[in-house]
Amino acid sequence: MAAIVVCALLTEVTVRGSASSSREGRERGTPAAASTDGPVVTFAFAGDVHFAGDLAGVPDDGTSTLGPMSDVLAAADVAMVNLESAVTERGEPADKELEDPDARYWFRTGPRALDVLERSGVDVVSVANNHGADYGLTGVRDTIRAAEGSGVEVVGIGRNDRQAYAPHRVRVRGTDVAIHAADASPRESRDVTWAAAPGTGPGIASASGAQMDALVAAVAESARTDDVVVVYLHWGEEGDADPTGSQLSTAGALEAAGADVVVGTHAHTPLGAGRRGSTYVSYGLGNFYWYHGRQAESGVLNLSVRGGEVVADEWVPGRIPRAGGGPRPLSGERATAAVQQWDALRSRTDLAPGPGPASQASAPPPPPGDPLPAFASTVEPIGTSVRRAMRTYDAQACPVPLADLRHLTVTHVGFDGRAHRGELVVNADVASDVVGVFEALYTERFPIERMLLIDDYAGDDDLSMAGNNSSGFNCRRVAGSTSWSDHAYGRAIDTNPVQNPYVVGDDVRPPAARAYLDADRSAGATGEPGVVREGDVVRREFERIGWQWGGLFTDPDYQHFSLPDA
Repeated sequence: MAAIVVCALLTEVTVRGSASSSREGRERGTPAAASTDGPVVTFAFAGDVHFAGDLAGVPDDGTSTLGPMSDVLAAADVAMVNLESAVTERGEPADKELEDPDARYWFRTGPRALDVLERSGVDVVSVANNHGADYGLTGVRDTIRAAEGSGVEVVGIGRNDRQAYAPHRVRVRGTDVAIHAADASPRESRDVTWAAAPGTGPGIASASGAQMDALVAAVAESARTDDVVVVYLHWGEEGDADPTGSQLSTAGALEAAGADVVVGTHAHTPLGAGRRGSTYVSYGLGNFYWYHGRQAESGVLNLSVRGGEVVADEWVPGRIPRAGGGPRPLSGERATAAVQQWDALRSRTDLAPGPGPASQASAPPPPPGDPLPAFASTVEPIGTSVRRAMRTYDAQACPVPLADLRHLTVTHVGFDGRAHRGELVVNADVASDVVGVFEALYTERFPIERMLLIDDYAGDDDLSMAGNNSSGFNCRRVAGSTSWSDHAYGRAIDTNPVQNPYVVGDDVRPPAARAYLDADRSAGATGEPGVVREGDVVRREFERIGWQWGGLFTDPDYQHFSLPDA
């Protein structure tokens, strides 16, 4: 089964709250199929929380919360943060002999800090971080006792290694969720409390060195029994918005173990997020409630999960005040810019885009007569910025030089009935015709979910299809052949792959498209939006410019249009 991993101490609870042509082969395996039915479970993940400096007295106020963005946390079925402190008022500072003497810090807070989290809508908190054992064995034991008396589930710590790596389990609307947590930041002390292992007694879960095997085993066990597995990690390099090599390898190991969601924090700045195969990964959530605002970029990552797959992701941006505290939500142009900056961080990772906000699929469509803005388009040579984005293009191997390609932007209607901006790359000799096709689709309001460059999916056709991405140029060969795909010449376009599957025998790609396998594609049929049908505007327009529909191939490829024998 799929899994979202967050390690927890406590036990399971119930949450509150020509026509004979055949399709070109694909190069890589497809992600596991996710259910298109069943309930959606919503998660809200935020980063580091600290009651230090001028915030030390906040837990003593019986009405205090994590600030105005607490409402974002409370709105989710399951909300989670990282508490960067030992939960104790006793003990002595632990030895940190592995840390730079000028960079040693010790943090603690009393049990009432957990009450602040509960009032703020937090359901689960990780203490598996580089401050969770700051006050030694005494502090670890006190944290465990505080957890046992709290309404917030505390994970990543335990009386022994089994408890520290065990998940918190919760059932939400019939969906079994397992949440694991572990510390993967640089070790600051050799004391056994920092990395629980058999026979060492109380400690926190570690994902470093030999302990990584313990975490992977725990996640794999959860993936066998639970519907969703989440892993919340303390990882990364402080102040660095690029994921480390260790983060990349850790994410890969957890993906292989069956984790559905891997998120974390430690760098004090947001990092990129998106899909790694069938696993959703966020390399860094940044600070959330902090004792200063020098690293002010903050926010909440909202994820919607159905059938073990993330079906929507959204960054809700905020900014921490200069004096510290909880982030204030951004709005208008500031929010738009912050989301764009967060989205751009993915280009510094190994991740493909996530599914995008749920709003397009769930927001009510505009009234039928509501006018759309005028169609807009651009056709430009491949400039410097687009060339940088085309990371999978190999000038030595690809059959078409960049000078023969054009970057197109077009307006298209989304599944929400509203205007969106899309982009694709095609051959210069078809660019004008392609723009004409998309203008006609826009005029007749044929919906397209998204149009991103194939490089946003690392050139992986299967990932692009799974994301329901409509795409053009892709420098790839036909699988199992030395022949170049029509996409490699920029003379092929795939449209809404989920609604328009590629079918070879019993194999349906992408897997989610199986729900549309029996869609009525006859002339005049109505029903599911985005489906290509006989005689509709998509067929008419592509055929008008001399392109061929893959739905007539021996192996039907309903999403595919291409210019034959160009």
